[in-house]
Amino acid sequence: MIIRTDFPYATTHEDVRIPMPDGVELYARIWRPVSDDPVPALLEYLPYRLTDWTAPRDAQRHPWYAGHGYASVRVDVRGHGNSGGRPGDEYDARELADGVAVVEWLAAQPWCTGAVGMFGISWGGFNSLQIAALAPRALKAVVTVCSTDDRFDNDVHYMGGSVLAVDMHAWAATMLAFTSRPPDPRYAGDGWRRQWLERLEGMEPLVHTWLSHQTRDSYWRHGSVCEDYGAVRAAVLAVGGWHDPYRDTVLRLVSALPASRVRGLIGPWSHQYPDRGLPPGPAIGFLQETLRWWDHWLKGEDNGVMEEPLLRSWISESHRPATVYDRLEGRWVGDRAWPSPTVVPVSYGLQGAPVVVASPQHTGLDAGRFFPFGNAADLPPDQREEDAKSACFEFPVAPGEPVEILGRPSVTLRLRMDVPYGQVVARLCDVAPDGSSTLVTRGALNLSARRGRDRAAPWTPGTQEDVTFELNGIGHAFPPGHRIRLALSSAYWPWIWPRAGSEAGWTLDPTGSTLELPVRTASPATDGGIVFEAPEQAEPLGVSYPETLDGPHPERVVVRDVARGTWRLEVDPRYGGTRVYPDGLEYEEEAAEVYEIQDADPLSAACRSDWRIRLHRPEEGWDARVETRSEITCDEGGFLTSNEVVCREGEEVVFHRTWERRLPRTAG
Repeated sequence: MIIRTDFPYATTHEDVRIPMPDGVELYARIWRPVSDDPVPALLEYLPYRLTDWTAPRDAQRHPWYAGHGYASVRVDVRGHGNSGGRPGDEYDARELADGVAVVEWLAAQPWCTGAVGMFGISWGGFNSLQIAALAPRALKAVVTVCSTDDRFDNDVHYMGGSVLAVDMHAWAATMLAFTSRPPDPRYAGDGWRRQWLERLEGMEPLVHTWLSHQTRDSYWRHGSVCEDYGAVRAAVLAVGGWHDPYRDTVLRLVSALPASRVRGLIGPWSHQYPDRGLPPGPAIGFLQETLRWWDHWLKGEDNGVMEEPLLRSWISESHRPATVYDRLEGRWVGDRAWPSPTVVPVSYGLQGAPVVVASPQHTGLDAGRFFPFGNAADLPPDQREEDAKSACFEFPVAPGEPVEILGRPSVTLRLRMDVPYGQVVARLCDVAPDGSSTLVTRGALNLSARRGRDRAAPWTPGTQEDVTFELNGIGHAFPPGHRIRLALSSAYWPWIWPRAGSEAGWTLDPTGSTLELPVRTASPATDGGIVFEAPEQAEPLGVSYPETLDGPHPERVVVRDVARGTWRLEVDPRYGGTRVYPDGLEYEEEAAEVYEIQDADPLSAACRSDWRIRLHRPEEGWDARVETRSEITCDEGGFLTSNEVVCREGEEVVFHRTWERRLPRTAG
């Protein structure tokens, strides 16, 4: 990592409040170059508290952009951090309207040329795309990283039409804790406590809404850019990582948007900005790459950025299974069109007699983290135990050239089921000569969603149907002497929430069942010459991370109760831990997730998350604490959720509420 201080421009920054049409003010921090000339503005718009939670990451990039001639602006979403108003749902109409108002406010400032770009990762990448679809005139370009264009089928709530237990639960619990945090009196002023209590009184656990919409209805279509790609008028640089769950968005965007104003980039990365150097690498000079984008679209420079291939992708070489990789070996390739003429679908027919697949309910404990962040236990370990609970079909890679795939594999399966509901999960693995099995990619289908995600169509018991679904996209090379393994299971806990009766599984008839791989041939015209500069960032903020007395907790622990037949996965998500900021804030954060299930009982599935957060300024006597508990269980008819929030100022309890809900299971 190169830390830069010798920028073309000296920089300055200030905190301001941006007025919204209804009188609410959003808290913003603006870094600007010291210049008499107006400059374009770049906006990152998040609910994650710019004065503390994202401050270390913000310091890496916003001053860097300012030093290169841009006003770089970080804004807290309404009801979060030190912004006014009450929090709403993810990407609701109010959030997006506020975002449009911020874009217009920035464009109208005397120090701005009137041209605005938006960028962000995850939430900020989502709302960048969504605000682009509202087409404010000043918004000329966006850089969307690890984001989605499809809120139902490519977000944290549902996967293949199934409830995504691991993150439907975990992210709802996280946002309950995050939303409960108080404004900081250092920045919010004397009215911080009143503002905090008003937020808390209006708060509702997001899981209630998410579980109330179990098919792709109007709720999920809102904010899903895939509903109308033509609404996006800004230029889009779409960025993803093969170890991020949202990478398929990049493939869809470069296919759907006009090639004259879109480019895609997919590396080996996890759910992180590609310059941060977090596993897996290699990291790239991402800030420099985005600067080329901004210079072209916001300053009109003819710098060749649109002469790059439409899609630049990393194809990983075969690697042994591990839960973390500092760096993956591979190469960059380029495609001038997507779908690409260099990628040809190749079908592999499944062989053998019909087989009953009734996987144990704990199949999936070795799935790894849904959102890998670069931590030591994030990625899936050796898949041999998972493969043993699945029906496996293998295809040897012949001597000679490797089989390189780029894109989304798919499966067509001929299934017979004797119950109305079930799930099917497909994993594609790279099996080495020693038998080790590395997960390459996977996909899932709720069989009641086989005719469309917008409806629930129970299976007619005793009948046979062919179903087809895609796996997540990947770039991977299977070397000669290895085997391509397709593993099929009827359970995948805690990713996929099981349903009553699904323990019966289904019968697969290999006749008529196929695996289709997107096999890529080398393209000398575009595969050479794709290089990136070394990563650069601005000076670190100077946050310290003291160790606690009991040390870090294990990241992922699997506990088996042999007598009860119960399996429990214990997770420490490790979002940030304890940290001390240069302004004197001591921020403590501790979270624990537990997922439990019994071998043969899908109705035993249960999730629990506990959060504890403390914000403390010892010199000023400010001490605020948040504790939350979130649980989900399920019976034959529905989901049962329980959430509790306790907030304290010092030792005084200022807020305590418990929510208990029963939400009918209609589809997912």
